Amino acid sequence: MKTSWSLHYGRPGHWKGSPNESPLPSKKMNTTHQMLENLEQTVVSSFGALESQPDFQTPEFEEFNGKPDSLFFNDGQRRIDFVLVYEDESRKETNKKGSNEKQRRKRRAYESNLICGGLQLEATRSILDDKLVFVKVHAPWEVLCTYAEIMHIKLPLKPNDLKTRTSAFGNFTWFTKVLQVDESIIKPEQEFFTAPFEKNRMNDFYIQDRDTFFNPATRSRIVYFILCRIKYQVRDNVKKFGINKLVSSGIYKAAFPLHDCNFSHKSEDLSCPNERYLLYREWAHPRSIYKKQPLDLIRKYYGEKIGIYFAWLGYYTQMLLLAAVVGVACFLYGYVNQNNCTWSKEVCHPDIGGKIIMCPQCDRLCPFWKLNITCESSKKLCIFDSFGTLVFAVFMGVWVTLFLEFWKRRQAELEYEWDTVELQQEEQARPEYEARCTHVVINEITQEEERVPFTTWGKCIRITLCASAVLFWILLIIASVIGIIVYRLSVFIVFSAKLPKNFNGTDPIQKYLTPQTATSITASLISFIIIMILNTIYEKVAIMITNFELPRTQTDYENSLTMKMFLFQFVNYYSSCFYIAFFKGKFVGYPGDPVYWLGKYRNEECDPGGCLLELTTQLTIIMGGKAIWNNIQEVLLPWVKNLIGRCRTVSRAEKIAPRWEQDYHLQPMGKLGLFYEYLEMIIQFGFVTLFVASFPLAPLLALVNNILEIRVDAWKMTTQYRRMVPEKAQDIGAWQPIMQGIAILAVVTNAMIIAFTSDMIPRLVYYWSFSVPPYGDHTHYTMEGYINNTLSYFNIADFKNRSKGNPYSGLEKHTTCRYRDFRYPPGHPQEYKHNIYYWHVIAAKLAFIIVMEHIIYSVKFFISYAIPDVSKSTKSKIKREKYLTQKLLHENHLKDVTKNMGVIAERMVEVVDNNLRPKLE
Repeated sequence: MKTSWSLHYGRPGHWKGSPNESPLPSKKMNTTHQMLENLEQTVVSSFGALESQPDFQTPEFEEFNGKPDSLFFNDGQRRIDFVLVYEDESRKETNKKGSNEKQRRKRRAYESNLICGGLQLEATRSILDDKLVFVKVHAPWEVLCTYAEIMHIKLPLKPNDLKTRTSAFGNFTWFTKVLQVDESIIKPEQEFFTAPFEKNRMNDFYIQDRDTFFNPATRSRIVYFILCRIKYQVRDNVKKFGINKLVSSGIYKAAFPLHDCNFSHKSEDLSCPNERYLLYREWAHPRSIYKKQPLDLIRKYYGEKIGIYFAWLGYYTQMLLLAAVVGVACFLYGYVNQNNCTWSKEVCHPDIGGKIIMCPQCDRLCPFWKLNITCESSKKLCIFDSFGTLVFAVFMGVWVTLFLEFWKRRQAELEYEWDTVELQQEEQARPEYEARCTHVVINEITQEEERVPFTTWGKCIRITLCASAVLFWILLIIASVIGIIVYRLSVFIVFSAKLPKNFNGTDPIQKYLTPQTATSITASLISFIIIMILNTIYEKVAIMITNFELPRTQTDYENSLTMKMFLFQFVNYYSSCFYIAFFKGKFVGYPGDPVYWLGKYRNEECDPGGCLLELTTQLTIIMGGKAIWNNIQEVLLPWVKNLIGRCRTVSRAEKIAPRWEQDYHLQPMGKLGLFYEYLEMIIQFGFVTLFVASFPLAPLLALVNNILEIRVDAWKMTTQYRRMVPEKAQDIGAWQPIMQGIAILAVVTNAMIIAFTSDMIPRLVYYWSFSVPPYGDHTHYTMEGYINNTLSYFNIADFKNRSKGNPYSGLEKHTTCRYRDFRYPPGHPQEYKHNIYYWHVIAAKLAFIIVMEHIIYSVKFFISYAIPDVSKSTKSKIKREKYLTQKLLHENHLKDVTKNMGVIAERMVEVVDNNLRPKLE
């Protein structure tokens, strides 16, 4: 297939591509690079508008025409595709002539190159601040067609006449109609067969109106592609180019595409589609909180990348509804049955728990204490540490697999509907990557020369340095976790000494605030603060590391940054939970021979009921605190900033501001804005799945948060932020394998939480083995006597010197104390060694983990195998559309060939007639 195309700039200087420049399809990427280089050389050699040259082509200044809703130049014909904003150096209050002149020349060189590149510019001074200048950018038809071919943008060939399959839930349309967006307000988009645009086959495409063939999102994407690749300075063979660098250096204040209207009311321009207003009314407004999202309109207005995020978030939220219902049911089961919790009754009973003297949990300052002071925490523990917890943990292991598999199917449907099935072939290299391509290598496939930014050895060095930096920061987090553990060990001694030691049942402070609870809450709060601080620092470090790594495409860049950020966040958010779940109270020794951290701090012990309640407290504080903090950042900060901006211009508010000036005073979203939204949800996904056995209400909290999150993000994007540059995206990127990894790990963590953190296995072992002969004295299976059976005896006389000097005031004639472990009593031939109960419990725990993991993994594997990633109907649609598209292109090509052959045949007949006629005469 040959490609013939030309580019006219409308000024002196014309470049025409050779008909044979487009090689075979396997060389498409090299061809694209060649075309970009040819365009670049043409602009520079023909016009030469670089920073060092004296003559520039500048945009013409026009006065504001008084139409605030206008999206066009003053002539009312040329659409504004992008807006650049800068501050006029001649009107700055602090006028530094040297630096200001350099900035001015760079900007003029850049704008001159934009004009030479075929773009049309119009400048207008600000209405509210005369120092600001708005440069409006318009891409004419020729430029749009040229770059649409370079970027392999798919455009309509003909309307799609494929019949859509009727819904299986057609009988319930009366119910689903309430949740659907009103189609009379947001009309369904017309479907088209599409193909990558080619200028030499322009007649094949469905071009009814040149002004609407490229929609505003596509126009903005093409213009942004050009803006990112135009140079403004070459010094010592180093190219400086791109709007991003100009904005970051302050030469421009901002660069953004325009919103199409005000969010609160429709545009006065009758030709305006008012899509922003429709999105606010049917998507972002609180009254639409129960409705489904208008995903097609979101995709059309903001691009596929934002569309796929909201599609994923909405689907995740829908699936959370099922998990939340089951979680609440398990919680209610535990709540209703807490009064039947025999072991909790024993803890609270004055003749059982009130007479059990517990050993001190630290040296010197910690007292002896009575078991019944943990009465309230034992009651709460009965709610979470019940049989419902086991059922819910198994259910969540299956739920997460169902979610991931059904999301893959939904994602495949969106790929088909949004035309991103073959997106990877379209993606271009990042301009930052292209600028560093100085080394020449031989491509193994094409055997042709191509440029790369560094050699293989240089790439290895970069990867090593990046990995070392990531490892350093992970070790820093681990160090902070160790610091929190040391804090726990130190402050527990203080709380043990300061809090009341006598339990009277009426003091509310003593009733609910035990030394263990006070230590857990304060440590969780401090841990949350440290997590937020380290997050803020590491975000900047991760971006610096990824920039140094220099990925080729934007997708590669985001995937690399995603893995670095998630690895850090995983350790940062979950390390304290892993410590409480799997390490705290596991290696403590016994009162006569405790285990010490760093040879100084005695290791922490759990409550007599285990560490499960503390893990629940940690999860609640981190999940709740994170949600509150994120909402403050996402809602209040941009709202306050915009409010301050409006207050500054309140004295000039009577003046009518144009659309571009209204958008300028909104907040910028940032290139990584969507990345942080994903990160927030994936961290939440980890809390919901990894530790859900300790907190069945986690899915409910996540569900409520996500319902609000969708509308908050929608409100933020439509009202508080400038319009983002639309971007293509095929899927959710690296977040998919990350969720799959979390799902696999969640089975292990929940099995281990039930086995090692909760007391479910020891209780079952006691009930079935140690409550009846030969080990027990009861005649039937019962939980009576469980507390006494699970607390070992210790002779006070065997304490080391450091613990002797702090007797409990009410110790009276007691010579022994109790501690949580399964060991032989003093005087036994194997005193203080693990008893037979301990080994039965260990065997039961290991057996439970193996059985639970194998059952859930088997079910997960079966579900993954049984549910294909792409549904049969979607596969058929993709194949059908591909067939019809190829048939359409082939038929059109045959028509062109037949037409050309007919012309050639007519000319040959004329030539033959002309040659034969003289002879006949």
